[in-house]
Amino acid sequence: MADKFAIITGASTGIGFELAGIAAKAGYDLLIVADETLIVAAADDLRARGGTVDSLEADLSTIEGVDALLAATKGRTVDLLCANAGRGLGHGFLEQEVSEWRRVIDTNITGTIYLLQKVLKDMVARNDGKVLVTGSIAGFIPGSFNAVYNGTKAFVDNFTDAIRNEIKDAKGVTLTTLMPGPVETEFFDRADMNDTSVGANPKKSDPVDVAQDGWDALMDGKASVVSGWKNKLQQAMANVTPAAILAEQHRKMAEPGSASPEALAKAERADH
Repeated sequence: MADKFAIITGASTGIGFELAGIAAKAGYDLLIVADETLIVAAADDLRARGGTVDSLEADLSTIEGVDALLAATKGRTVDLLCANAGRGLGHGFLEQEVSEWRRVIDTNITGTIYLLQKVLKDMVARNDGKVLVTGSIAGFIPGSFNAVYNGTKAFVDNFTDAIRNEIKDAKGVTLTTLMPGPVETEFFDRADMNDTSVGANPKKSDPVDVAQDGWDALMDGKASVVSGWKNKLQQAMANVTPAAILAEQHRKMAEPGSASPEALAKAERADH
């Protein structure tokens, strides 16, 4: 058993899986969590690399799911939390079922801040611990045809800034917000956005690079990091661009059917 223990949520694939690999290499015992059975295969993969890994399939959009995660720690001190679990949802808001947008909100906001409250309370009490929360540059942009998702990420980006100030006297606790742009993960398929300009774009960020950016910022004690120079530029532009213009720009990226035949063909080739 290692001296260090980490929880990584949303770790079955993508950024979360890559973060888990970095943490294992850094000597952390892991508890990895996702809301799908693929988390078991992810744990097997990480163990094959030499990590000590427990896995849990849990719905982190619910209080009960987060409680199950906390119970699975078996009382171990959490030295590191990567709160990466998230859910997207494409198409127009008026077309979405209540159950669909509610799950996005409950996963990205309710479950995330409940987990943060539970874990951070102990970290602040002992003045030691590290937390990385996956926000997004989407939080700076009115998300036409992605309105609920972008709204939840605006909350996460804002919320972590506020909590960081609240706990600033706990000098041994680091709370870092990772803000990527579009990443080459299963996100767009799960959000039913493969026919959009952003979903079909084969030049998304690599989750390996995004995870490393987040990890480096966390270890350096930084408040936040925007992964990728293009995303840094987009964030800077968002701060000075009128909301109506940002919303129209996002529409061109996220409206169903916005992907050109050429982009769809390139995306298809990239998948193979």
